[in-house]
Amino acid sequence: MKSSEPSPTPRRAAPSVSTAPPQAWHTKTSEQVLQQLQSSITGLSSTEAAQRLLSNGPNELKEGKRISAWQIFLGQFKSLIVWILIVAGIISGVLGEMVDAIAILAIVVLNAVIGFYQEHSAEKSIAALKKMAAPQAKVWRDGAIKAVPAAEIVTGDVLELEAGDLVAADARLLSAASFKCVESALTGESEAVEKQAVTLDQAEVPLGDRKNMIFMGTSVAAGSGRALVVATAMQTEIGGIAGLLAEAGADEDTPLQQKLTSFGRILVWASLGIVALLFVLGLLRGMPFLELFMTAVSLAVAAVPEGLPTVVTIALALGVMRMSRRRALVRKLPAVETLGSTNVICTDKTGTLTVGEMTVRVLYVAGQTFEITGEGYGPDGEVRVAGKAADERQAKLLRELANNLIGCNNAHLALESGQWKVLGDPTEGAMLSAGHKAGITEEQIEHEMPKRHEIPFDSDRKRQSVIRRLPDGRHRAFINGAPDLLLQHCTHILTAEGIRPLTDADRAEIADQNTALAAQALRVLGSAQRDLDAVLPEQLKAEEVERDLVFVGLTGMYDPPRTEAKEAIAKCHSAGIRVVMITGDHPHTAAAIARELGITTADAVALSGAELDQLSDDELHQRVTQVAVYARVTAAHKLRIVRAWKASGAVVAMTGDGVNDAPAIKGADIGIAMGRSGTEVTKQASDMIVTDDNFASIVAAVEEGRGIYDNIRKTLQYLLAGNCGELLLMTAAIVIGLPMPLLALHLLWINLVTDGLPALCLATDPIDADVMKQPPRSRNERITDGGFLGTMFLTGLLTAGVSLAVYLYALKHESLEMARTHAFAALVFAELLRAFGARSETRPLWRMNHLSNLNLLLVVSISFSIQVWSHHNALLAGFLKTSLMPFSECLMLLSISVIPLLVLEGVKWLRRRSP
Repeated sequence: MKSSEPSPTPRRAAPSVSTAPPQAWHTKTSEQVLQQLQSSITGLSSTEAAQRLLSNGPNELKEGKRISAWQIFLGQFKSLIVWILIVAGIISGVLGEMVDAIAILAIVVLNAVIGFYQEHSAEKSIAALKKMAAPQAKVWRDGAIKAVPAAEIVTGDVLELEAGDLVAADARLLSAASFKCVESALTGESEAVEKQAVTLDQAEVPLGDRKNMIFMGTSVAAGSGRALVVATAMQTEIGGIAGLLAEAGADEDTPLQQKLTSFGRILVWASLGIVALLFVLGLLRGMPFLELFMTAVSLAVAAVPEGLPTVVTIALALGVMRMSRRRALVRKLPAVETLGSTNVICTDKTGTLTVGEMTVRVLYVAGQTFEITGEGYGPDGEVRVAGKAADERQAKLLRELANNLIGCNNAHLALESGQWKVLGDPTEGAMLSAGHKAGITEEQIEHEMPKRHEIPFDSDRKRQSVIRRLPDGRHRAFINGAPDLLLQHCTHILTAEGIRPLTDADRAEIADQNTALAAQALRVLGSAQRDLDAVLPEQLKAEEVERDLVFVGLTGMYDPPRTEAKEAIAKCHSAGIRVVMITGDHPHTAAAIARELGITTADAVALSGAELDQLSDDELHQRVTQVAVYARVTAAHKLRIVRAWKASGAVVAMTGDGVNDAPAIKGADIGIAMGRSGTEVTKQASDMIVTDDNFASIVAAVEEGRGIYDNIRKTLQYLLAGNCGELLLMTAAIVIGLPMPLLALHLLWINLVTDGLPALCLATDPIDADVMKQPPRSRNERITDGGFLGTMFLTGLLTAGVSLAVYLYALKHESLEMARTHAFAALVFAELLRAFGARSETRPLWRMNHLSNLNLLLVVSISFSIQVWSHHNALLAGFLKTSLMPFSECLMLLSISVIPLLVLEGVKWLRRRSP
């Protein structure tokens, strides 16, 4: 047996059972395992089983500490920005502006409710794992087979299993007859694994190669067997995954949350510093304490972008809606932006990059190679040669091979909810599908050649035989198996001219063809026939039936890549995103699929789980950026790889569908589950679910995420630039010794209405078409970099300068109330006009399609109208504490307020022209 993986972690034995020092169960003989667990071939007594159940506890996966709904709700208030918003609401209430205070606090509650709704189901991963255990199991108790609840199974129980059963615990096989298990949920391999009651001589055997062991959560595909339970509950392999899932880092903030939290701290301390400095300056200038206190409160209000949490939430929520139309469901709002900043996508192979179903791709008959189209188990597709459909002569030969593929087969195909499913061995399901495409159906075979006898597959012969009665009364044996061994028993070959003796040249050609197909990572199956007499002997032995055979052909099959996956991976590369394949399949298969999809170069090889175990965490950290394919890996390996990438500074997305993917999905920056083939465990551990299992949908989600981040960034810059202008205006007035140019109500009106509504429109701006041509952002990149801050301060300086100039002019010629009205109007007009230029940091105003954001046009128009109306309506003027003024002065203020927009557009133009 090939050694490529360490033994599992030694399990705790039942307290009621005397055990030897821990070691791998697969290296023990049946007798040793029975003796160690103090059991027998006919199981335990009911009394002993009850005692062990009392000592060890039920066979159930334990859930981690549950987070109550109240804790989840309170968790929505961890953000510093939210607390800034709460403080702003309280300040508004202190100032007597109860309407504004209620509006601000309502925003806080709305954010909390949305976040609570999104995260309420986030901690259900372990509960979903529990559903994978069989609710009932057949065990030997008191010398007889009894059906007992799976939760009551204990170590030392003997399971009786047959096709269709779910395995209720980890167990060592005692006997097996044509026994196969589907272990894709644990190992990622799509084909059923043959199991035998043998003893393995090496402890370091990969999970998928422990052929004498069966595991909780897997299913029996074929045959029957008896197995001794060696581990239950959290000591099983799936229990180990549950443990990894609990420690995978679910509470880690996303990059967006981290950046906003960091920004919030800076904003708070900067605001407090500015307010304290100005308060001291005011005291030194002899300003009245009460007036100075109210001014300081107004400045604090001006420093805080009250609309930021709302804008971020709405931007993400609208992104979620757009992504749902592109077949991606987001379970947590910040995950949208996280995917947009992703620069590494670690993906499972089976069911994600590939169809997840064995499919026959090549048939070889009579020296001719045929290609089969279509995916999955469905009948859609055809057999082609050299790009053309087979002619009648070729079709006749194909039907002979199809007789073998369907006639020597125990699987069945069924159409469920519009999708073809296989009942039985996935490999045999692929053979049925290929036979249908070649022109033969199960109904035809059963009607024309009813089944009379079967010699099951075994690992020594490596072939299976089914004997059917022909219409003329004679019998024919259909044999499928390993090509090299099958060929040894063939004496004739089927050709286009008929059956003739098999020559050495024929054997060499078949061997070469077998090698060529295997080199393409195809699993190759050989087919042969033999005609028998009308009367069959009572005892049919394999050696008597499987001799003097007629070689019919070869069948090459594999789990094919999705047709759209290659294009999606190419888009990832053009966007600067690394794609890493992590699979439980064989290294050769993984490397071949990776080369076909364009993940790796032709000479690249896969790093196996055994090789991964030889690397320390530091060594893996150094090497992880150089490896694109990992094979024969476990759930723990996948989590290590994700953590190594994160340690290197990458923003990592992990995709998958099986239970073995769940810990890595939960430990990644963003976990992506497959909606169709994904287990409930994987979906509950994920941040996003791709409903069509399409890797291309992930790329579409990346585009949405990048666009949303850009929208949030420009919205944040718009809000902060406005607040910066307000602060500079108020600061200049205090330094110069002037009365306050703006009242607290003016500041609230600007922040909540004049700035807030356009900001919402900017947050929902259409995504830039070039967003996927840009490299991904660094994990450590600040949302407020040098360019961001430079533009913010320049914009604030321009708007403050215009407003201050208007204020100073009005103070000389008008009353203080009218001067404040002019400053207020100029600042509002400048902010509204600036919203159009804020749509892009690079494209000038005249190159934008302003009709693509009609909401912004509407909001700016309405805001302009309200502002102008407030200067001509006594009721509104009283509410906003402004003075009435003629239209001519409004037009003059509007013409002056366009200056900041023109200057900023000129700066854009200069930047575009500079090399």
